[in-house]
Amino acid sequence: MAAEQSFDVYRLPEEHEAIREAVREVCAAKVAPHAAEADETGEFPKASYDALRAADFHAPHIPVEYGGAGADALATAIVIEEVARACASSSLIPAVNKLGTMPLILAGSEELKRKYLTPVAAGDAMFSYCLSEPEAGSDAASMTTRAVRDGDHWVLNGVKRWITNAGVSEYYTVFAVTDPTARSRGISAFVVEKSDAGVSFGAPEKKLGIKGSPTREVYLDNVRIPADRMIGAEGTGFATAMKTLDHTRVTIAAQAVGIAQGALDYAKGYVSERKQFGKAVAEFQGIQFMLADMGMKLEAARQLTYTAAGKSERGDADLTYFGAAAKCFASDAAMEITTDAVQLLGGYGYTRDYPVERMMRDAKITQIYEGTNQVQRIVMARQLLKG
Repeated sequence: MAAEQSFDVYRLPEEHEAIREAVREVCAAKVAPHAAEADETGEFPKASYDALRAADFHAPHIPVEYGGAGADALATAIVIEEVARACASSSLIPAVNKLGTMPLILAGSEELKRKYLTPVAAGDAMFSYCLSEPEAGSDAASMTTRAVRDGDHWVLNGVKRWITNAGVSEYYTVFAVTDPTARSRGISAFVVEKSDAGVSFGAPEKKLGIKGSPTREVYLDNVRIPADRMIGAEGTGFATAMKTLDHTRVTIAAQAVGIAQGALDYAKGYVSERKQFGKAVAEFQGIQFMLADMGMKLEAARQLTYTAAGKSERGDADLTYFGAAAKCFASDAAMEITTDAVQLLGGYGYTRDYPVERMMRDAKITQIYEGTNQVQRIVMARQLLKG
């Protein structure tokens, strides 16, 4: 799945189209059938995870040297997009595995990479990302979780909030303050294991959407870990966190594109079959205008997302701008498209008997996590003003 060529925003390489077809086939057979149930029960869709793991789509970004598929950033985005088209909750399996492991890929020692990326690639473990806290959301540098050196160990204390797949994941990238006098330059990154003494989890949050992906607090109570579990040098954690988000905001954009595509697909089918006033609803010009706008916004979001994925793969200097732009534009578009899909189904769209209301609820979080869209606009403006 690895690719060295540059990406053409107008036409995907054949191997990427083949990946899309393969993921879509798996999702149609083994992910989509569980989407409504995961939403209703709020339980992690293990059957979907097993299907993605069997097809090597659970963490496709992990390099081949650690047993992974070695998918480039565009291929990974396509995997997430296609899973999200069927089930947004399930798309957080590959997306959060990338989010949690990206700090290791960017800054971890070779020993850490081999120890922790290998089991994730094999499907034996998942990885989560612990940055946000109760009083440190958009202002992540204000975190209060502490890590204190004690000989050959670090001792961590604090609370992390809004942690995706918490309790299900075996491993956690945790950001903690190691020098309280240095603000963002006093933050370091660590790998914490679920089995470490002192690690516990809060009750699952009762959320609007993505209900099949558990979101919990992570409690760190005198968690003692070996010093070699630090990711990168001391004090570099915040920089690693921001670099990680530059790459993984592209995956949220891909998730948003997938959700929107699922909603548009369903709405197109419905209006083509539904008859009112003696003809298919799709024959009415007002409906056609809505569909045209939905399709236009969706394709613009997709192209911007794929462009950002290419920049992520190459490590382009303007990735920060394009990652923020793709995430912001695609998630705004997904919210508009899913809302219009509900409207196109009329009263049926407002019921849980049809999937578009779930897609609308799922789309909302893409405007919020990995940096709210207000924060994305700040990021973009600062990048523009640099020039």
